[in-house]
Amino acid sequence: MFSVDGRTLRLEDVRQVAEERVEVAVDEAAMRRAWDAWRLVTDLSARREIYGRTTGVGANRDLTIDEDSSPEHGRRLLRSHAGGAGPLLPPAHVRAMMLVRLNQLAAGGSGVHPRLLTALASALTSGALPRVHTFGAIGTGDLTVLAETGLTLAGERPWAVGHLPPVPMDTSDALAFMSSNASTLAEAVLACLALERLLRASHVVTALSYVVLGGSPEAYATAVHAAKPHPGQVWCAAEMRRLLGMVGTPPPGRRIQDPYGLRAFPQVQGPALDALAYLRSVLTVEVNASAENPMVSLAAGDVFHHAHFHTAYLATALDQARATTHHVAELSAARLGDLVEPSFTDLPAFLADGPPGSSGVMILEYVAHDALAMLRQAALPVTLGTAVVSRGVEDHASFSTQAARQAVAAADAYRQVLACELVAAVRALRMRPADLLDSPVRDAYDLADATLDHSTADRPFSEDLTKAAALLDALADI
Repeated sequence: MFSVDGRTLRLEDVRQVAEERVEVAVDEAAMRRAWDAWRLVTDLSARREIYGRTTGVGANRDLTIDEDSSPEHGRRLLRSHAGGAGPLLPPAHVRAMMLVRLNQLAAGGSGVHPRLLTALASALTSGALPRVHTFGAIGTGDLTVLAETGLTLAGERPWAVGHLPPVPMDTSDALAFMSSNASTLAEAVLACLALERLLRASHVVTALSYVVLGGSPEAYATAVHAAKPHPGQVWCAAEMRRLLGMVGTPPPGRRIQDPYGLRAFPQVQGPALDALAYLRSVLTVEVNASAENPMVSLAAGDVFHHAHFHTAYLATALDQARATTHHVAELSAARLGDLVEPSFTDLPAFLADGPPGSSGVMILEYVAHDALAMLRQAALPVTLGTAVVSRGVEDHASFSTQAARQAVAAADAYRQVLACELVAAVRALRMRPADLLDSPVRDAYDLADATLDHSTADRPFSEDLTKAAALLDALADI
């Protein structure tokens, strides 16, 4: 059983619940907080104006809800905001969204009735999934996704998978349930974890290329990186020394200076590692936050109107993560170019093995640069745009939703670039076996050698690339 407490959710927990059928329950202390918050906001709503409960929303914030229409006000909010469009979100994304929203509600800042926490936990445990659409958010609250989810819980929309008995949703629950970026956060978490694993795998793929190209160990020397000790750069150089078994004074490389794909790898990989570490820290705060507007504070015994719904931290962190990943992918494509160049490898051009004019792995460069171009588009910053909506009241947007969506695309594209380099590096090592010593890079080679096709004849590489892309997750653990 996975217990949700509103305070200690990890990114890995989100992925586990997204991908596996897990029994989910709400921690007892978190449930007591939810009850206390519900009672407090119910009492305060009877004595003062509270946005979305006793008033309209957006530009309608100054309109007071009269007693006659109050019972249906919440349902009208949900219905009017459940206008998502485009394809349905993938099941893993929806499950991750529900877990993030449940954990946020368990933090005790929403004031929703606790039965909604129980319902979300039951849906996750049973595998029930609401039908929610992709488009409808700009980084200031996932209103369409959560409105569609709320109406599904209330029994007004059909479930995509499974079913739960309808849950009452009164006026006090509607905005409180919608006031979250849970869907954006869920997608960002899954993208962050995917990018982290690909960056770990890229150390291994680079190490294989290093062996083929006869790289110089000086570029990874401890003394070099102690002189400019950015955390990610230092870690990258240490990983390369570990993978390549560099102890004492390793043998010199073939050149006094290597191409940038090897020589500048720590300086380019380092910013990406640091960016992903920062993104992880932002996401950890966000998924455990009481971010609802208005926010119920049990400590202060009050309700506060604020702007926690704005996700500038997340949007800028995602922009940085994608941009730095693109730089790393450029180096992978550059190393692939080195691997097919005889002057760098002393092997036939394009690693061909056949009659004159054989193409070898020539096509891999085209595939890699196609994927790199897609990554380049995905890396464009979303934070350079904004939006003014709701009659000018909401006059800025972070577009973190689009940043998260682009991060998923960036991870998919980067995986293909790395797969191309991996296929070429393994083929080169088969054509000219190298002394890999008793080191982690040997384990990586053995794993790849057992997985990829051994034929060196001119042939399609589609299956090899599919296998290599899947293999990167295993290489990340070496």
